[in-house]
Amino acid sequence: MSSKGWIGFSRTPHSDAVFSGSIDFDGCRFAAEPLGFGLQGHNCGYRHRNFWTWAHACFLRGDKTPSTLEALTYEMPLGLVFRKAVLWHDGQQHVFRHLQETCDRTNLQWKFRSVARNGLRLEAAFDGRGLGLHHLPYLKTDCSSTFEVANNSLASASVVLQGADGGATKLETATGAVLEMVG
Repeated sequence: MSSKGWIGFSRTPHSDAVFSGSIDFDGCRFAAEPLGFGLQGHNCGYRHRNFWTWAHACFLRGDKTPSTLEALTYEMPLGLVFRKAVLWHDGQQHVFRHLQETCDRTNLQWKFRSVARNGLRLEAAFDGRGLGLHHLPYLKTDCSSTFEVANNSLASASVVLQGADGGATKLETATGAVLEMVG
């Protein structure tokens, strides 16, 4: 997503990765083919953020490679806001900036749309209500206090892609998305 050092979350290099195999934990074995999708990590650096919205979704497509979408908005210094989404679809990366968004923090829902430089239009909707929704206290980076983070790692997501040719592709997942909000 970004590697802006003092102002950014860390980059997520393999959001379209597929993991297979098994995990042994506390006497239990979890095995699957595939076992999981994507790789994410974010680190807010040394400065506490007052708000952010982050989402990641993996869309399984039968015999085709999965498509993934990762999106992030957060507060930056001087009143600026970082906004970016990265879609991996059919083996190609599409970067979307200038997200036009609506965010419902009370109900953990996020919708946005944007157009990539190549003309690909994206409309995305993440819904974090329901099973898996939880609120966690995070420690501020200066350790002065905690703040609440709303997260659902079983969120749903839908994406509509519209190419320059006018053809549309719809991607959906009922529980293959993560949505996290603060602020």
